[in-house]
Amino acid sequence: MVEVLDDKREATRFRILVEIADRQPAVSQGEIADEVGVTSQAVSEYIRELVEDGLVVKHGRSRYQVTNEGVDWLLGHTTDIRRFTDRVADDVLGGVEEDAAIAVEDIDEGDTVTLEMQQGMLHAVPGDHGPATGTVTTDASAGDAVGVSGFEGVIDFSPGEVGVYQVAPVRSGGSRTVDAEALERACTGSQLVLAAGIEAVVALEQIDRAVDGRFAVGSVAARAAERGVDVTVVATADEVGRVTDPLRESGTSYSVMD
Repeated sequence: MVEVLDDKREATRFRILVEIADRQPAVSQGEIADEVGVTSQAVSEYIRELVEDGLVVKHGRSRYQVTNEGVDWLLGHTTDIRRFTDRVADDVLGGVEEDAAIAVEDIDEGDTVTLEMQQGMLHAVPGDHGPATGTVTTDASAGDAVGVSGFEGVIDFSPGEVGVYQVAPVRSGGSRTVDAEALERACTGSQLVLAAGIEAVVALEQIDRAVDGRFAVGSVAARAAERGVDVTVVATADEVGRVTDPLRESGTSYSVMD
């Protein structure tokens, strides 16, 4: 669960910091109290803590400003909230919408199925044993696309992991400097292997690892991870920033390896 949604105190702290940012520098604690639904005394206590934590600076009586650290804190939690709401919009199922899924086994129209996310794609499993279920609207054989409606529940899956493996640029030796065993370990277990830069493509060819994509790999990796896919991105050192920027902007967790 998102921290500011899981913890009432943290949620109040977030809302008060947002109100300060919106009203700064002249901040009325009474107005914030009315907006957030707490007492003025509580707002005063929260602001004192925010100042102590370096998220807000006080310039005088009733004059406050959110610090750079406070802006970063807000942006980080805002990103978490956005990702959570995006997941709710995509995966909290309800209403009469129809979507497509891959049939895991032969299915008949009208059957109840459990919906699972496998390799980033929605799959329909016969039975109602899972937290997310639906009713198929077409007959389908195993491996076919099947229509599903009458969604109920939430699809249970965890975001994938993204590892970024750096390869030296050609001027510094390029793929010739790559530790083949280390690169193979970095790719082991990943459902998606992407390459950014010629040196990265050649390095993967040298270990006979197929490249699943070479364009907009940062955005592709972020989207895949959001749908539960583990990703390895092999990137020339010059390209690493172009890979990590969209990962960071989307709030995707990643690690960089040499």
